[in-house]
Amino acid sequence: MAQITSLYVYKVVSQASPGVETRDLIRKLGLAVDGPIDPTQMVSSSEYYDFFAELVDRDPNGLLLPLRIGAAMRCDEYGAFGLAWKSAPTLRGSFTRAERYGHVLGSAETYSLEETTQGFLFNLEKAGDGCPGMLLSNEASMSAVYTISKEVSSSDFIPFAIYFKHAPRGDTRVYENHFGCPVHFETGRDAVLVSKESIETPNRLGDESIAQFFDRHLEQQLNSLKGDIDLQQQVRRAVANVLSEGVPKLSRIASELNMGARTLQRRLSEQGYSFQNVVDMAQKDLALRLLRETDYSLAEVAFLTGFADQSGFTRAFKRWAGQTPRSYRLSKR
Repeated sequence: MAQITSLYVYKVVSQASPGVETRDLIRKLGLAVDGPIDPTQMVSSSEYYDFFAELVDRDPNGLLLPLRIGAAMRCDEYGAFGLAWKSAPTLRGSFTRAERYGHVLGSAETYSLEETTQGFLFNLEKAGDGCPGMLLSNEASMSAVYTISKEVSSSDFIPFAIYFKHAPRGDTRVYENHFGCPVHFETGRDAVLVSKESIETPNRLGDESIAQFFDRHLEQQLNSLKGDIDLQQQVRRAVANVLSEGVPKLSRIASELNMGARTLQRRLSEQGYSFQNVVDMAQKDLALRLLRETDYSLAEVAFLTGFADQSGFTRAFKRWAGQTPRSYRLSKR
């Protein structure tokens, strides 16, 4: 089962408007109303999303609530993860540590850093079915990334843009005023776009030796977590390796991972994924890389990513990226 740190629960309720009842929602998650707050204590992602959606429905300022939650986050509240983020020499170091150690904050969120011709995209992939609470959580996560990036950077951190997969829940100016940059919706990704200058700017308290100390601590934390945390990533890599032969069957990937098909299906489901979800992510990742980094024709890219024809690939790519494969390739050149 995919999990999320209980730290987020307490941050959510701390930003609720005055008079909004939250105690019953905290108890429903099995947490104590008054804490203590321990980032290593987890709640299931599905229950967290339901909790988040119900609170936003109760709050008269529900549009702003996820953004306020992210704005309230501080590095020190994330434990060793936050201290590693703060002590990384540059913002690039902070992002790469999130990419590597983000699962200490729960198995539901995966971050990745992607270099493009426009700058660096810091991407968020979250386990779930796209329910309202998950979309709210994505807004809060992007707001938190923005906030703690401003906290650690020695320059005035301003992103180039913010991207969301979902449609806006209200006036888009509310989002742009919060982030101080253009905010794009229905884009096929949840991400912050950062300039090369910003990502290489020294962090205010950056210290490589201190960062390495926390890296070792985070490695120990990761090693103590269940191996299921990285299962979807293992499946995604296994799928990507054989896509040129067509979309693989679940049984084949299960065999390569030395488990039964039903076991793989069950363990993915417990993390909030289906096999088809992971195949889709693998196809998307490979397609983006091939379009950016190779001169293969669109028909060849379609074949290499497991599609029977180019039209099916084009439809899928427009769903992933909000534009055609040709337009995406031209924008990266």
